Amino acid sequence: MGGLIAQYNSNTSSGMGAGVGILFFLFIVAVYVFYGYSLGVIFRKAGHPLWAGFVPLYNTYIMLKIIGRPGWWLILFFIPIVNFIIGIIVYLDLARSFGKGAGYGLALFFLSFIFIPILAFSDAQYLGPVTAPGGPPSGYPPPAYPPSGYPPSGYPPPPGGQWDAPK
Repeated sequence: MGGLIAQYNSNTSSGMGAGVGILFFLFIVAVYVFYGYSLGVIFRKAGHPLWAGFVPLYNTYIMLKIIGRPGWWLILFFIPIVNFIIGIIVYLDLARSFGKGAGYGLALFFLSFIFIPILAFSDAQYLGPVTAPGGPPSGYPPPAYPPSGYPPSGYPPPPGGQWDAPK
């Protein structure tokens, strides 16, 4: 008595599995196209090309440029745990670049599939990068020496008549 006990052949179930797989693939492609288009609209508001929203990694690089962060930050997205923190910073800065608050930035990070299209198709205007390259973050006084009111009154001027910056 041989080794063939029972054989079950069902062509219909494998066909249904392929159909479900194809539908899932088409759904993923539709989501990618919509999300890429939404990013592209955001990029176009900031003066960059629409097609940049569809190119992986390049769209992250463009987003870094829009918010005023250096391009090498793209490397930080490949470091575990650091990428989570950098992602939050990037989305907070993106929200501020369009005149939105920190709550909107957190919503962009945690619910990006909802808030990226809202940002893209709303009337939000690009205000510019929130971090100017090479400059201090907003809220800090500009560097200057000597500070105003220095030296206090009553001190004689140094020989030569000018106060020099410390070396």
